[in-house]
Amino acid sequence: MQVYKFGGASIESPERMKALLPIIAEAKDQLIIVVSAKGKTTNLLENIVQEACNNNKQKASDLLKALEEDHLDFASKVLKHSFFEQTKLELNEYFSELQWAVDDADAARFDYSYDQIVCMGELLSTKIFCAYVQSEGLNFEWIDSRDIIRTDDTYRDAKVDWTYTQNQAQEAIGKLLKEGKNVVLQGFIGSTSDNASVTLGREGSDYSAAMMAAMLQASSVTIWKDVEGLKNADPKLFNDTIKVEAITYHEVIEMAYYGAQVIHPKTIKPLQNNNIPLYVKCFLDKDLKGTVIQNEVSSIFYPPLIILKKNQVLLQVTTRDFSFITEDNLSNLYSIFHKLKIKINLIQNAAISFVACIDNKEELIKQLISLLEKDFKVFSNDDVSLLTIRHYTAETLFNLTKGRHTLLEQKTRETVQVVLK
Repeated sequence: MQVYKFGGASIESPERMKALLPIIAEAKDQLIIVVSAKGKTTNLLENIVQEACNNNKQKASDLLKALEEDHLDFASKVLKHSFFEQTKLELNEYFSELQWAVDDADAARFDYSYDQIVCMGELLSTKIFCAYVQSEGLNFEWIDSRDIIRTDDTYRDAKVDWTYTQNQAQEAIGKLLKEGKNVVLQGFIGSTSDNASVTLGREGSDYSAAMMAAMLQASSVTIWKDVEGLKNADPKLFNDTIKVEAITYHEVIEMAYYGAQVIHPKTIKPLQNNNIPLYVKCFLDKDLKGTVIQNEVSSIFYPPLIILKKNQVLLQVTTRDFSFITEDNLSNLYSIFHKLKIKINLIQNAAISFVACIDNKEELIKQLISLLEKDFKVFSNDDVSLLTIRHYTAETLFNLTKGRHTLLEQKTRETVQVVLK
């Protein structure tokens, strides 16, 4: 059995959804397909949340009506008449549920309201998707992920109850697989023990796919994207990027840690722990080789892997009385960053100073500096960039830093990080 994950871009139009049929039909094994909300649906649902929680209920309902018309029009273009009529009835139930969630939305419990509304994007898209593959003669069953994935009530970033979820997955999905059926379910969503809908946070759909693979012992996971595979740098920021054909989970974790928008660590963990390979392939051309991520690769040679984080702030914190930055001071500093949940992207300390490069989130920066200034002097460089190169060469480092002012540089055998102005 394999797990396929299709993101919003792959089903953003009826034509794109139809173009996925050969990918699905030609799979050599049974499939569990995890599907995201189509296109920009999540953005529209987020707008609905904002309007509803701001007590602009009529505006929220108008936006909901537009979303309803869009999904029904989409369904009518991919489904045969009999399938469309049945699917329309099922979609209407979710539109009613959405309206109830809008009416109930409250700024005082924004995160809860967010999840009750935003989760509907995946439910709508998978209803249409499953009806489409069924109408084309493929043996698929639709499952509501909220019946499988049990979480706590940390809305918008829910933590999964792994034991309960695994039991549910093996019982409900495992039963269908044993009957020779394939399965479609939603990424990104689950539910609490009180049956409130939740979302799983950043890259939640990829995480859903990884969970199902680990819990049901899949042979592989394939994430279908609109790119040919993983690149050694973001092609939107750098020219002449190189596709990486094979890479280890360890290397991808390192890239993610330094800020690369690749595969989220929470997705990697269950796959790495269960030795399940992850493929990144292009839904626009299924015959392209793509990239495989696994525990071991036959070659350990990589091109320079480049990560650039813009809009950074470089803070220098010094003691007021020239006392050393010792364990006590470091403990105090770390506790302040931890209290505000601020991730340090680069850190360096000397005798009486502590330097940290962090994301420039204005309100958090103000709070941070206010807390730090109680015991320390604080200096900052705003609007800097943090360049990280794994497997760097002198030539690559020179080419990417020439003409820029280097504020700080750190090197290890494998990695160089440079703060640039």
